[in-house]
Amino acid sequence: MNLNEPPPSARARLGPGVAVGVTEPMIHQLVHGFYAGIRKDPALGPIFNRIIGDRWDVHLARMCDFWSSVMLMTGRFKGAPMAAHARIPEIRPTHFARWLHLFKVAAEDLCPPEAAKLFVSKSEIIAQSLQLGVAASRGDAGEPLSGETLRPSLHARGKPGSDTGRADA
Repeated sequence: MNLNEPPPSARARLGPGVAVGVTEPMIHQLVHGFYAGIRKDPALGPIFNRIIGDRWDVHLARMCDFWSSVMLMTGRFKGAPMAAHARIPEIRPTHFARWLHLFKVAAEDLCPPEAAKLFVSKSEIIAQSLQLGVAASRGDAGEPLSGETLRPSLHARGKPGSDTGRADA
């Protein structure tokens, strides 16, 4: 033990984003830029706008807290994302794929490359967990998750409904 070092309980917890330069302003820019696109998206916009209504400021602040907790381990997020997503009956695998596609585009446009890669990697893990949880909450084993479900092809960039080749969005 180094006597010049603070004890582990006193050290700041360093999240995975620190090593690739993720900052609170970067999180804010990504969250706000990404959801500006979501609100206009023909596939996801109507769902988000119906559920969030006029509470977008609250949702954006909550999503900044979420990503701060994920990337910087700040512990600011207090919520139950699984329950929130399970309450939305129209969510399908294609919606998760579309969300991931738009998130990847936003991250790559708004963040440095290494930070974007980490945001995308974390988003894929989170989406898979949410998708499995939503299916389980419905008593549905769901279709097996594959790379195609969670990583839509780049040739579909910007085309709603074309991200997985399925028509049940």
